[in-house]
Amino acid sequence: MLRINPFAALRPLPQFSAHVASVPFDVLSAAEARAIAASNELSFLRVTRAEIDLPPDTDPHSDSVYERALINFRELQKKGVFVQDDKPGIYIYRLRVVLLGREVEQTGVVCCCHIDDYNNGLIKKHEKTRQDKEEDRTRHIITINANAGPVFLLYKNQNQIEALVQAEIEKEPLYDFTAVDGVRHTIWRTEDPDLYVQAFARLDDAYIADGHHRSASAARAAAYFRENNANHTGAEQYNWFLTVLFPADQLSVLPYHRVVKDLNGTKPDQLLRKLKEIGTVEKAGKPEPDEAGSFGMYFENRWFRLTLPKESIINHHPVNSLDYVLLYDRILNPVLGIGEIRTDQRIDFVGGIRGTKELEKRVDSGECAVAFAMRAATINQLLSVADAGMIMPPKSTWFEPKLRSGLLIHTLD
Repeated sequence: MLRINPFAALRPLPQFSAHVASVPFDVLSAAEARAIAASNELSFLRVTRAEIDLPPDTDPHSDSVYERALINFRELQKKGVFVQDDKPGIYIYRLRVVLLGREVEQTGVVCCCHIDDYNNGLIKKHEKTRQDKEEDRTRHIITINANAGPVFLLYKNQNQIEALVQAEIEKEPLYDFTAVDGVRHTIWRTEDPDLYVQAFARLDDAYIADGHHRSASAARAAAYFRENNANHTGAEQYNWFLTVLFPADQLSVLPYHRVVKDLNGTKPDQLLRKLKEIGTVEKAGKPEPDEAGSFGMYFENRWFRLTLPKESIINHHPVNSLDYVLLYDRILNPVLGIGEIRTDQRIDFVGGIRGTKELEKRVDSGECAVAFAMRAATINQLLSVADAGMIMPPKSTWFEPKLRSGLLIHTLD
């Protein structure tokens, strides 16, 4: 039984919503965040990426950054930017955008999920997390005493939930604005939260789509608060963390491309010969691969298609059949010498929203020597990996459009 809980959201007044709303803290570099917030004093990036208000050489994990996050958070409240709902509620959040030429719409339920459902595996993972990133967001939660950004969860479709949501979105929204990137964000407050609590209780589980570090950090922060509260009862807000639950069939997964900085001492013609021993290599008319076990490869100002023999792929294995694993096991590691993919500085990752032109740019500029265009993992692959208790490779799912932080904040008071 999945537990969800309404919460009294701290949220911007409607006239400030578009200014406050910011993309998740971890999809931007510090320089990008600094540029976006430069002309917007209300941007919630000043809370989630507070180093942008400090000198550029500031260590993002220094005490001053967390102190600045709290100062900025309090300043926004003092300015009258936010209002706190007077009673707990559940909210509906719809995102609409034209994504790579296709109209995309997804509508989720904003609520809190229980930390113990995460700890006990009812909320399933498909990625490993890095300790430094966990520690960073844990400290951020503890310092500002709030969940600043929601975790993006998915669930297997349930008709009752869909009917509740559909009835809700016929009403007047709290917010309705289009961000500078073209994503339209619309949020409603539901009239009867208990109906959603009861409907989600019929689900056996949910899955993290995006936000593994936010989930892990919320759990660590809860453990900290529990340990330091002599009067802990289990009813405290820190036992819950902020989530948006979307039906699985509405989600759009984009590929996560790979770029490698050098050819590991191999000349271009030698690389082609090695790859022809692994699979079929041919010039490609388009960058994107269109079948499993196939990759677009860009180097020497040309696109190639590399296709692995179908009989060499173990299709029944949830992880080993993934294109991201196949690329690493057959090419990145043995041919290009890439070691631990999470830490090797010779490889970088390009989210699919940036398109394959970004791959060409990286290689043509000399920043990288070769790029690999990937097929997107499917939702069914993600579910299969999570259900099997396994882990997908790093940087193998890019969900778009992105939820905004700062619109609905879960305070832990």
